[in-house]
Amino acid sequence: MRPRPRSLRARLVLGTTLLATSAVLLCQAAGLTVLHGWLTDQVDGRLTRFRLMPDAEREAAQGVAVRAAREQDLLPSDYRVYFYDRDGRRMAASLGGEGDGEAGPALPATESSLELCDGRPRTVEAADGDGRWRVIARDGHDGRVVVALPLREVDGATMKMLGFSLVVGVAVAVCVVASGRFFVTLGLRPLTRVERTARRIADGESQLRIADGHAFTEVAHLSHALNSMLDRLRAALQRSEASEQRLRRFLADAGHELRTPLTSLQGFAELLVDAPGMEADRRDEAHRLIVQNAGRMSRLVDDLIQLAQLSEAPVAHREQVDLLSLAADTIAALAVQHPGRRIGLGALDDADDAPGSGELDVVQTVGDPHQLAQILTNLLANACTHTPSGTAVRVRVGGLRVRARGPGRDLTHRTSANPPLDVGSRVGVVEVADDGPGLAAPDAARIFERFYRTRTTPPDDTRTGFGLGLAIASGIAAAHGGRLELDTRPGRGCTFRLLLPHEPAQDPTPRPRELPPATPATADPSRRRSTP
Repeated sequence: MRPRPRSLRARLVLGTTLLATSAVLLCQAAGLTVLHGWLTDQVDGRLTRFRLMPDAEREAAQGVAVRAAREQDLLPSDYRVYFYDRDGRRMAASLGGEGDGEAGPALPATESSLELCDGRPRTVEAADGDGRWRVIARDGHDGRVVVALPLREVDGATMKMLGFSLVVGVAVAVCVVASGRFFVTLGLRPLTRVERTARRIADGESQLRIADGHAFTEVAHLSHALNSMLDRLRAALQRSEASEQRLRRFLADAGHELRTPLTSLQGFAELLVDAPGMEADRRDEAHRLIVQNAGRMSRLVDDLIQLAQLSEAPVAHREQVDLLSLAADTIAALAVQHPGRRIGLGALDDADDAPGSGELDVVQTVGDPHQLAQILTNLLANACTHTPSGTAVRVRVGGLRVRARGPGRDLTHRTSANPPLDVGSRVGVVEVADDGPGLAAPDAARIFERFYRTRTTPPDDTRTGFGLGLAIASGIAAAHGGRLELDTRPGRGCTFRLLLPHEPAQDPTPRPRELPPATPATADPSRRRSTP
């Protein structure tokens, strides 16, 4: 079984206690070492300064016992003096220690085993093993003289100091544990509040925030980082919820759009099965309606597949595309389908962005020509379908540089589903403008949504499509690194503006300033191209 990990508070208190106690013990050990060395030096100084009377040394060397009365005069207390003859043998005579009952130092019988150098004290054990002695050797009258002093006072003082150090260390450890727990708890109180708030957030209170304060502390930085992370998580959850809601709405709208043709298909198919002997005219009408509804379902499925492909593989084919030629071809194709509609082609002259040169010129971009043609076809078809008959439609082509929104430029009436382009970038522009009734602000705000139809559109009008055309056009523009936007106000018509990254023309050729309106009489059938 693995041990349970300690809490941060316990680890901090334990670490602080160990560090403080170790520091105190190390200081006490250093002081103890210094004290022991100083006391030993004092003993060594006494040994070095000690000098024996010549008469006493001579008598002891001759084997004559020194009288006790004289010994008190010759030696201070605690001193012991031993003699070695010329042959290095220890002599029986000695000075000091008479009647005190204390064993002297354990000295060897021969001088060679003593290993004492002149003037250098050495510590030896006592003869009875209880205590230590400090000894020093020097040359005497007729041999060697060894002087000894006991270290019982030094050892006693050292032991007392050691006991005091242990008591102080234990007291310091207890005080550090008590005070450390208090101060660590006090210092971790902001972190505890962060922990409690995080638990409440984990329990479901997702709108809470962690109080980070204004202090430049680690906890404040952690709180700020957690709040930033929470904001990002909330934003991600909101995006996820919004995406889920859009998906549900998309599936509901797709099911609603498919329900009508499916119901018609089923009804007419059952009619043909249940009434095999119906009249030929009614049978032909049922077949025609089946084909019509099947085609409507096929177009809806194709649009859905294209939307899915735009999100996965935006642009499969790229080449140089002349936007001016593309606009002219699209106008020629639409003029055949709307013979009574005036569609003009001219140069871009937008005072809100940049004045055009007034002359038609080549404006090139890189992309898929079929997808770009689909955008223009959709925009022109919408202009022809949703405006009254006889309303003029204008297509303008040119290049400009994206400018920042200044205080004098009112762009609040422009809407788009694409992100804005980089300020200062050069773009090619194709505008499709009409003089129709325009759109109200609520309709303009949702015009690029999937399956959205304006409030004035009849729900059963099959000419208006499924509400996917502008969503597909906006997706194609974004896939090409561009932007599709709408500029409209009630009573002032609609202007759809397609902005694409501009590629300089390799061989620019000036063109006429204005082409005549594309009508069945003036349109060139040879310039028509099939739309995707």
